[in-house]
Amino acid sequence: MRLSRTQHPAGTPGTRPMSALAERARRLLDSLGLVGAAAAAALLAPGPAHAWEPSKPIEFVVPAGTGGGADQMARFIQGVAAKHKLTQQPIVVVNKGGGAGAEGFLDVKGDKGNPHKIIITLSNLFTTPLATAVPFNWRDMTPVSMMALDQFVLWVNAESPHKTGKDYFEAIKVGTPNQFRMAGTGSRQEDQIITVMMERAAGKKMTYVPFRGGGDVAVQLVGNHVSSTVNNPIEAESHWRAGKLRALCVFDKERMPYKEKLTDTQSWNDIPTCISQGINVEYTMLRGIFMAPGVTPEQTKYYVDLLAKVRALPDWKDFMNKGAFNQTVMSGQPFVDWLGRTEQQHRVLMREAGFLAQ
Repeated sequence: MRLSRTQHPAGTPGTRPMSALAERARRLLDSLGLVGAAAAAALLAPGPAHAWEPSKPIEFVVPAGTGGGADQMARFIQGVAAKHKLTQQPIVVVNKGGGAGAEGFLDVKGDKGNPHKIIITLSNLFTTPLATAVPFNWRDMTPVSMMALDQFVLWVNAESPHKTGKDYFEAIKVGTPNQFRMAGTGSRQEDQIITVMMERAAGKKMTYVPFRGGGDVAVQLVGNHVSSTVNNPIEAESHWRAGKLRALCVFDKERMPYKEKLTDTQSWNDIPTCISQGINVEYTMLRGIFMAPGVTPEQTKYYVDLLAKVRALPDWKDFMNKGAFNQTVMSGQPFVDWLGRTEQQHRVLMREAGFLAQ
């Protein structure tokens, strides 16, 4: 007898109707098979991407000349990052100070999406576009971190007859117009803004003499080629230690907190505020880090974290002490909000000084 494909004699293996127990066993095996396949797929699937890191050297742009405060901070960060192996790629500092920093800002603005370039900023972040109408605004870059605020100190040569800020300010007021020569970095920038504020307070013009960077400015005062400067502490610190310069006052509402003696007789904390000397002028400057536009949040976070590691070092504490910085730190939205407010403040100051581009 021939058997059809659906008919088998009783007792033939595999042809009996499946019992309930056997059915449950089959389903369990199928289930285990599916779970095993899912587990294998999970093992073979790529895991979450590693955090972004630079794959080539990092260009660190300084929109100012060599020797100034921005240049010194950039080179300090470069050095400690290498010393403590904070990044696998080297940091290369490049000065692009042409056009009062416009060269550097436009370079970063034009390198959209490049995560291997950062820039340190000072107040020319605001003053340069306002004074020159160069097609740039801080919003054209990606804010990373405020590292600190920098101070301005009124300096004279150690041989100057003026022993205090009050002495010097009174001499300006009773002197002839343009008698006193103030050296500063750039034109229509921070140093000249402070000079104009002093002129308005004194009711007397000074002669403002611009130089390329804070290092040059300090050398001019050491050589007695000018009457005074408003250099940042770090730009004049070595000459102050050497007894070549005299610090008269600081343009901040409070004294600098650093009490370690740096000269035979003075610490930064011993320098009075200019306001207490009758000079009603107050001004501090940004030391911040930005990236090019169009970078990703992960790339920005890499530099936020890197800079936080720098600030955690004892080396950074020593650097802050040496330069008498105001240690205000920001990133994220608070930094963006601060930038917007400070830009508006500079617009007002420059309008009053007659420095806005026509």
